[in-house]
Amino acid sequence: MYQVHDLMSLAIEKGGSDLHLNPGRAPVVRIDGGLKEIEGEVLDDDVCARLCRELCDEGHWSELEQRGSTDFGMAHASGNRFRVSVMRQRGRLSAVLRLIPAELLSFDQIGIPEACIEMLKRPRGLILVTGPTGSGKTTTLASMIDWINANQERHIVTIEDPVEYYHGHRRGLVTQREIGADVPDFPEAMRRVLRQDPDVILLGEMRDLETISAAITAAETGHLVFGTLHTTGSARTVDRIIDAFPANQQEQIRAQLSVSIVGVISQMLLARASGHGRVAAFEVMLMNSAIANLIRKNETNKIQSTIQTSRRFGMITLDDFLYDLVQRGEITREVALSAAQDRRDLEARL
Repeated sequence: MYQVHDLMSLAIEKGGSDLHLNPGRAPVVRIDGGLKEIEGEVLDDDVCARLCRELCDEGHWSELEQRGSTDFGMAHASGNRFRVSVMRQRGRLSAVLRLIPAELLSFDQIGIPEACIEMLKRPRGLILVTGPTGSGKTTTLASMIDWINANQERHIVTIEDPVEYYHGHRRGLVTQREIGADVPDFPEAMRRVLRQDPDVILLGEMRDLETISAAITAAETGHLVFGTLHTTGSARTVDRIIDAFPANQQEQIRAQLSVSIVGVISQMLLARASGHGRVAAFEVMLMNSAIANLIRKNETNKIQSTIQTSRRFGMITLDDFLYDLVQRGEITREVALSAAQDRRDLEARL
């Protein structure tokens, strides 16, 4: 008989990133981006419902019954944590558990470009980490927060849904607030945070206009603010933020962003050429007068070429990063081309 903690242990042992519990199929683990079925019995509706009930406490079970889904963080005996999503689908219960590794990775292990470390020394501004779901944004942000915590005397406030990595106090002081448990929602958390004497604010997700607006204001008023968006590429990220505002406010927001953004790190995870594990590919945009000018003038389509010609300042386009990974033999040519922003150009260069 399946037990939920045994399945979590198995996902950890196999080096999985996600565990899926779905009626009509045996439990499935995502390993290196692919879905692998655990050998064993197919889950029926009753077993899946029992496993989902085991995952939820009374509060989350009540939310599931009322809203049809619930999300929360959960600790495992190994010291690892899981981000759990339990949902109703076609009247049946399913769950997805995302593994959050127990140990924070170093910048070298992640492969973060060195220019990104310089951003962390800034006293104020907005740093955006972007990429599709499952691209490692949370891990990158957690490593950045850990670096600040270890190296600077700053009060760090994180606002997350749910809290994924736990940070102890080091040189810095860390306050972690969980949406739903500690504060009702992101806008409310952002309204309160400026009264909590923060130096650094981490926003788990910039989901709505109110949260985005509050993040920009906090960055302008002397705080270093980290946020995430589900976008790929620096130009698209800037456009996405501007498009969230009504047309009559967009010119003002462009002016604010041109002075408040410190940098945009866009990332994705790709299969290694060896067939084992994945490697991160990055695009890094650092704010300078040329890019600030393009944002103010609504010429974000030219940002890409500016990043390309500014490599000596620490910037790099995603396609250049992919090219370097292929040259080092870390990813295959086919994987690079499938992830490229300008496939034809990269194909010609390779």
